[in-house]
Amino acid sequence: MEVTKPARLDALTGLRCFAALNIVFFHFSNPLWFGPFAPIVNAGYVSVSFFIMLSGFVLAYNYAERARAGKLDRVRFWKARWTRLYPVYLLSLILGAGMLAAEYRAHSHPLFWSGIVLTPILLQGWIPQIATFWNTPAWTMSAETFFYLIFPWLASRKYPATVRGWITLLGGLWLAGIVPGALYVLLSPDHIHKPNRFSYGIWLQALKFTPLPHLPGFVFGVFLASLDARIPRESRLRFGVGLGGFLGLYFALMHEPFLPYAMLHDGLLMPLFGAMILGLAGRNPLSRFFGLAPLVFIGEASYCLYLLHFNLWNLLHASGVLPALGLARFDPWISYALLIGFALLTLHLVEKPAQRWLRNRIGA
Repeated sequence: MEVTKPARLDALTGLRCFAALNIVFFHFSNPLWFGPFAPIVNAGYVSVSFFIMLSGFVLAYNYAERARAGKLDRVRFWKARWTRLYPVYLLSLILGAGMLAAEYRAHSHPLFWSGIVLTPILLQGWIPQIATFWNTPAWTMSAETFFYLIFPWLASRKYPATVRGWITLLGGLWLAGIVPGALYVLLSPDHIHKPNRFSYGIWLQALKFTPLPHLPGFVFGVFLASLDARIPRESRLRFGVGLGGFLGLYFALMHEPFLPYAMLHDGLLMPLFGAMILGLAGRNPLSRFFGLAPLVFIGEASYCLYLLHFNLWNLLHASGVLPALGLARFDPWISYALLIGFALLTLHLVEKPAQRWLRNRIGA
């Protein structure tokens, strides 16, 4: 079957550049360095929630029409996603091999060996204590693997025919996304007085890192793509909605200390992320800015940057190479540049070639 690819949405790729960099800054910076953008960096964890919703949107944008027509080959789809996901994932584990000694000291023997077995097969995220095992950001790959598995079924569902139906559907998903965090706030199962990004508790780990609490955000993105198809690309509504999403997100993050961390971590911001996506999927000043070639160029490597940055940063700084070359005085900015450069090299020398080779081998 010959398939016509949907038009590229470069602005969303450009936004991925900022989201991935924000996660890097969140892990390895002082947010106060960024002045008026400090609230965004300090709440960099929300970029992961945005990525999850965007993943659902992009998959549905590309595949939902075929799925509803019964023409999506599920096995080939799963193979294609695996060839996209796994080569860079495997590289991230190779780069993080030095982390295993620390993981051994930090976990009981059963948990350590569970991490050794489950992490390479993308299942570590289902056990909160080892969700960040071996490569801290890789817990999202457990979630994405699960979401890819159920996507063909989700994408084949019928969508509402009325505006009221859309409001009901997306509003219901928003509420479903809020429920896990709201229950955590109400029940306080870890007995943490005021949880924040530095807090630790088994139930908080489950809320942050296991797949099911993030499922409503992914499904929201899948259904949002169908709503997107009903709005003309040139519609002025998109600019207003998109701008409102960005401003609303900034306002929310400015007041992050006063909002429940457990709810802000995922579900609470879903409508704002959705508004940003709808805005950037159109043709307007916002999409033209985020569609600038340099942003798209780095945005295409956002998966590599996200997945590799944590272990690569630790490897770079443990090696002592920056002081040896007299470059330590330029840190952390030179480290950020090196991470971006390595991500771009990985995209073109590892991810794309490996994906092509694997797809030819397994018929994806």
